[in-house]
Amino acid sequence: MIDALFALGRGQRELIIGDRAIGKTTIAIDTIINQKSSDMVCVYVAVGQKSSSIRRAIDAIHAGGAPERCIIVFAEAASSPGLQWIAPFAAMTMAEYFRDRGQHALIVIDDLTKHAATHREIALLTRQSPGREAYPGDVFYVHARLLERAAKLSKEKGGGSLTALPIAETDAGNLSAYIPTNLISITDGQIVLDAKLFRQGQKPAVDVGTSVSRVGGKTQARALRDAAKTLRLDYAQFLELEAFTRFGGMPDTRVQKQLARGARIRAILEQPQHSPLRLADEVALVLAVQFGLLDTIPLPTVDAVRKGLRDALDKDAALEVREIEDKGVLDDATRHALGAVMERYVKTLLPATTSAKPA
Repeated sequence: MIDALFALGRGQRELIIGDRAIGKTTIAIDTIINQKSSDMVCVYVAVGQKSSSIRRAIDAIHAGGAPERCIIVFAEAASSPGLQWIAPFAAMTMAEYFRDRGQHALIVIDDLTKHAATHREIALLTRQSPGREAYPGDVFYVHARLLERAAKLSKEKGGGSLTALPIAETDAGNLSAYIPTNLISITDGQIVLDAKLFRQGQKPAVDVGTSVSRVGGKTQARALRDAAKTLRLDYAQFLELEAFTRFGGMPDTRVQKQLARGARIRAILEQPQHSPLRLADEVALVLAVQFGLLDTIPLPTVDAVRKGLRDALDKDAALEVREIEDKGVLDDATRHALGAVMERYVKTLLPATTSAKPA
């Protein structure tokens, strides 16, 4: 979902924000796992988290990522306020070391809401004047000084990059609270997670309407950008139509087709945790939707399409996969070849579900 709709670039600062326990850390850990085959050095810093949560994150990185290129920094909830306050700055300095050497680094800060609370605690103990929500007036400056160290350096400066994924927690989805608004104004965009979507079973529970990447599509892989030209618009129109059809009435044939296409878009955007996809896999899934190959199949079959996709592409489209992975482009020949492979692959999954009716 993020690659297709809110592509992130090296040197960017993208906020991951939402209520507690709806998948914010999972998205960040998946990003680290996805760097397994890249040249990225990953730094994960946990501020004020439970020991069990930190252990789960470390275990996930060891199981699916490249732990030899990862640095874990943590000041758990039982640590002193001073350690919790300094932890993200120490981790950022470690990440800057690699950036300044011409390498590429990714830092995940989990999370800045707890860091702000620690800063408020220290400020009140040192008798600083409290402001809005009892935070001191310099809390914006503290987080800006931290996050604005993320950058993509010019070739003259070595060409290194430091990408930051800060995490923030909201209360009942309130994005207008003091700390969320501060962080939104500092970062280059935000990925907003919605508790309602999470309860409905959509994971990742990303709210497409309020999430944005201010860098735009320039950082997106060209192959995926060419494949997903109208994907976001089609999905937004589907969500609007779906809301209207809940009031009752029988939609006409054109609207029914739009609803069927939108449901399949939502299905391919769902993804199990710690299961990253290759660029070629993402392009193939998006093309399958754009060509209408999934419109008439039952929705549960879409999950089966995703599960066997990698093996099917490696078997029947190895040349096209290598072309996309190496060059990152999607020419007409590759597009049609992938479309033909996906059409044959989808048909192989239909006999087992012929008795099921499309949703």
